[in-house]
Amino acid sequence: MISIQPFKALRPEAQYAKQVASLPYDVLNSKEAKTAVQGNPSSFLHITKSEIDLPETVDVHDQKVYDTAKKNLTAFISRNILFRENKDCYYIYQLVMNGRSQTGLVCGSSVDDYENGLIKKHEFTRPEKEQDRINHIKTTGAQTGNVFLAYNDVEEISTLINKWKKEKNPVYDMVAADGVQHTIWIVNDNATIDSITELFKTKVPCTYIADGHHRAASAAKVRQALGKKSAKGADIFLTTLFPASELIIMDYNRVVKDLNGWSEAEVLEKIADKFLFEKAAEAVAPAQLHQFGMYLNQQWYTLTAKEGTYTADPIGVLDVTILQDNLLSPLLGIADPRTDKRIDFVGGIRGLGELEKRVNSGEMQIAFSLYPVSIQQLIDIADSGNVMPPKSTWFEPKLRDGFLTHLIYD
Repeated sequence: MISIQPFKALRPEAQYAKQVASLPYDVLNSKEAKTAVQGNPSSFLHITKSEIDLPETVDVHDQKVYDTAKKNLTAFISRNILFRENKDCYYIYQLVMNGRSQTGLVCGSSVDDYENGLIKKHEFTRPEKEQDRINHIKTTGAQTGNVFLAYNDVEEISTLINKWKKEKNPVYDMVAADGVQHTIWIVNDNATIDSITELFKTKVPCTYIADGHHRAASAAKVRQALGKKSAKGADIFLTTLFPASELIIMDYNRVVKDLNGWSEAEVLEKIADKFLFEKAAEAVAPAQLHQFGMYLNQQWYTLTAKEGTYTADPIGVLDVTILQDNLLSPLLGIADPRTDKRIDFVGGIRGLGELEKRVNSGEMQIAFSLYPVSIQQLIDIADSGNVMPPKSTWFEPKLRDGFLTHLIYD
């Protein structure tokens, strides 16, 4: 069963909350982050993407970046923008996007549970991204990024959380620039805290990483690296747990830099071996499983995987697997999308226009849109002990960084 803990969050004073709260560090590139913080010295991006405060010539993985993050975090505390809770608490985090609501519990999840497989993974991680977060946590002493976990619904937990929301006032309630409403309640009553802890211990056999594989892996490796010097705070990592029924996964699309030496005509000829395809008059958002959109030379195509080109097992039937095994690897030479620098991934929230933009600019040469993975597919794969191809799922709305931070040292 799952072990969770309340913790003393580092969080913003109420009057600074909207200024502090920022999109997750891995949603924005450095240029976008630098634009986002203009006129806002209190943005948490100064901590999570601190390269924005350094010359562009400094590599984003240089130790200067992590040292700047630590300096900025210290400054936020000394300026009374952030303060630390005086007791261990749970936090309820509700997000409302386009009229749809989802509510999670912010807590410390056990690194032991992660290492013992009770917190289940569905993706491998990329070594360079892992190392980046390891360096960030070790230097700042803070877990600034939230790991998004799902669990199979438990009625008693939902009832308790909804009762608290109904009876208590939130500490933060804001609508971000993208229209998503973020509302947070503090659960500081000892009896309620104990009830929540016990419910997860007795009713929730496992949780599933929905978003944040690198953050979870990095937290575990920081604990390992600290060894006997490990602070008690390193035994847990910052998570928000959502009932699976409230979650929706968006598409996670692909762009590739070149055609691996093939001409456009050759690519189209070879695609026909495994896919039915036809030109499309507009951008293609796949309407069903095993259908794909492809954008090449300012033209969209609809691709449909032919029968017999995929298997029925939990991994083989995934569209990300079908695309990888039948096109990206054999034709475009992307053998390992975790490490190949020729491929990039575009979350569905950015829209199909982003795929067109990346190709039309000449940065990329070909793009693919995919049908979203379902939450049940994610759970089935994690339960089977298998992993999806990288960047298979994109969850929206995103939790904001800066509302709640976990310090690994007292």
